[in-house]
Amino acid sequence: MKDLTKGKILSVILKFALPVFIGNLFNLAYNLADTRIIGSFLGSDSLAAVGSVSTLSDFITGFVFGLSNGFAVLTARFFGMKDELSVRRSFALSIEFGVIISVILSGASLLGLPIIFRWLNVMDAHKTGATEYITVVILGLVFACLYNVLASNLRAIGDAYTPLIFLILSASLNVGLDILFVGVLKFGVRGAAFATVISQFISVVLCFIYALVRYPLFRFRFADLKPGREMSRMLLSGGFSMGLMSSLVAFGTLSLQTAINKLGTNIIVAHTGARKLTNLYMMPFSVFGTTMATFSGQNFGAQRVDRIKKGLLTAVLINAGWIVLVQIMSWTVCPYLIKAITAVDVKEIVDTAVLYQRVDTSFYMIAALITLFRNTLQGMGDHITPVISSGLELLGKVVIAFTLAPVIGYWGIIVAEPIVWAIMVIPLVISMILRIKRSETK
Repeated sequence: MKDLTKGKILSVILKFALPVFIGNLFNLAYNLADTRIIGSFLGSDSLAAVGSVSTLSDFITGFVFGLSNGFAVLTARFFGMKDELSVRRSFALSIEFGVIISVILSGASLLGLPIIFRWLNVMDAHKTGATEYITVVILGLVFACLYNVLASNLRAIGDAYTPLIFLILSASLNVGLDILFVGVLKFGVRGAAFATVISQFISVVLCFIYALVRYPLFRFRFADLKPGREMSRMLLSGGFSMGLMSSLVAFGTLSLQTAINKLGTNIIVAHTGARKLTNLYMMPFSVFGTTMATFSGQNFGAQRVDRIKKGLLTAVLINAGWIVLVQIMSWTVCPYLIKAITAVDVKEIVDTAVLYQRVDTSFYMIAALITLFRNTLQGMGDHITPVISSGLELLGKVVIAFTLAPVIGYWGIIVAEPIVWAIMVIPLVISMILRIKRSETK
């Protein structure tokens, strides 16, 4: 356990962020390996089939990831208040609500899959592969949710290293099973999805056992699973707020995918590769966003708003330094990275993906502020403004998908995010200033 309300802020943040960063790096490495394995063994058509529904997968898993983090913010706040009874109840109900919500979401997603495919404009040539892949991912959603609930609650009490260990295990197992199922046993794209679900299931079992054995404050009783009105309200409001925040972002990207899927196989593959690289470039944003959610949650519970301000400034400066490096990479090694990710050396595909990267990375400072501010606000108990900001992102991307993209093609996709970033950061900045002033007055 680690108390984030004490110690030098830079040191505390970096020590917490480092294992989160390494964990995200392994997770990204798996995603890149997954893309490479599918491209190498199955070809560009199979890669396009997976790419045409990858945003749907991101949307579903993004919701449960946000939901889990929202639950854990409350755990972090109770931990900062030294309220061990509430920490235990928050942990127990997080697991219970996570299972219930993920099962409902899986059922609804499977029932609505034909409608979703029509809305996404999935090409007929890609439907079989896309269906095989996304069906397995949806069926295994409960394991993804449970892993994230366990990992985020461990981070909430300051243990950022244990989730890293299980994530490394999961990612390594995932890559090995990918090669076995796709390359050796020839299960096709379905094999890649099975590899993900199996590795997540194993991580859930091991992580759950560890949490109960290592930390007595997590050893809940059956009575703790009885939902109390106030505890349930706080958990669900925080969980759904962060879940909606994540899913609205993913749904906006999903809206753009409907336009991308009309532009042909080469554009789909190019965008799939570009987005995988974007996940690498933006990884520090999410790492420090996760860090600030826990950091601000604990310090808000301890009424240390001064530390929240200094921590936020520290995270902004670190991300600014990373963005400079990203800009250099975009104008130098980007073509080679795209080729390595997609296992494709088609000039149109590479040039299109590189163009996307060079334009969008120019506006990354705004994206970094968005991630840091909305996670910090969640930790401080503001569950409304981050959702409003994400709603603006969704609205902007939907409008662009149905207006700019049909007129100017892929350029409409390229400029979509910079435009919406400039809009959605405004309410976050205003709310942050007002909330800090209000807290300092109190």
